[in-house]
Amino acid sequence: MALQCGIVGLPNVGKSTLFNCLSNAKAQSANFPFCTIEPNVGVITVPDERLNKLSAIVNPQRIVPTTVEIVDIAGLVKGASKGEGLGNKFLANIRETDAIIHVLRCFDDDNITHVDGSVNPVRDKEIIDTELQLKDLETVLARIQKVEKQAKTGGDKDAKRMYDILLQFKEVLEQGKSARVVTFDSKEDQKSANELYLLTYKPILYVCNVDEASASSGNQYVEQVREAVKDEDAEILVVAAKIESEIAEFETYEEREMFLSEIGLQESGVARLIKTAYKLLNLETYFTCGVQEVRAWTYTKGWKAPQCAGVIHTDFEKGFIRAEVIKYEDFVTLGSEAAVKEAGKMNVEGKDYVVQDGDIMHFRFNV
Repeated sequence: MALQCGIVGLPNVGKSTLFNCLSNAKAQSANFPFCTIEPNVGVITVPDERLNKLSAIVNPQRIVPTTVEIVDIAGLVKGASKGEGLGNKFLANIRETDAIIHVLRCFDDDNITHVDGSVNPVRDKEIIDTELQLKDLETVLARIQKVEKQAKTGGDKDAKRMYDILLQFKEVLEQGKSARVVTFDSKEDQKSANELYLLTYKPILYVCNVDEASASSGNQYVEQVREAVKDEDAEILVVAAKIESEIAEFETYEEREMFLSEIGLQESGVARLIKTAYKLLNLETYFTCGVQEVRAWTYTKGWKAPQCAGVIHTDFEKGFIRAEVIKYEDFVTLGSEAAVKEAGKMNVEGKDYVVQDGDIMHFRFNV
């Protein structure tokens, strides 16, 4: 599942520094706007302690974690919706992503120029919000022109549904709000809304980039952001990108853990960011375990067993017969598949089984 999160923000807020920490694909990081001109894509391993525990029990020949793609996109400036700076290119790149990681500068540093002359994360957020909202409003108005006549005069139910959805989006966007404040009760409406690919309808994570002193506790800038986004369906994460770049330089796990402990953190900001991005995309993980391989597989929350089988291979979904399911806790507690079977803890599930995060799966199929 090649799902992507796009890292966005004004120039010089720490986007590329953060991306460099996340990925071995090194984006050019410099103290001037637009140093990232082409989107940089990194395939990021999702940290999962469960994978390590399963591997310690099974001792497989190889371990395969699950991944998510992170895209570092050129810095946005005021007027991007009208093509200012790298506006059109930026907006095209972000439209292709599944979720947004919005980096906000929440630190003071006279050596790093701010594109607007002063540090104000709420203002920065509003600049990007406005540009994305204007582009979405343009999209919505153009689509209304296409479907309005059909919705009002024809008997096309789909056109009528889309027209009603568009009017709801138009209303909030004209009020200077993001499209994600609109919620839909029916799956059909939600599906139609997703098909519009509106920029401000994508799930969002605000990353407050702070200095070392604020890495564990946050600061006044972070509190301002919390207040500004309290009515949004959004996540907030506090990360010190400069510290994360230092952590990335350590060669051993022990060195990294010691450094984190010294600054009062249990887990690196990068690890927390990846996990939160994974959750933001509504993703969960199931496992397959054997002596050849212990592997994590990504699926969308709520999927049933045949769909999850299809993640491995389409033939698994087409010819699905049943799934043998072991709960992660049972496997770890009892210590082997044989012990789980002996304890009667392996369940045989059919096509309607909704896979749960952490399930250990074995699919039976025939094609």
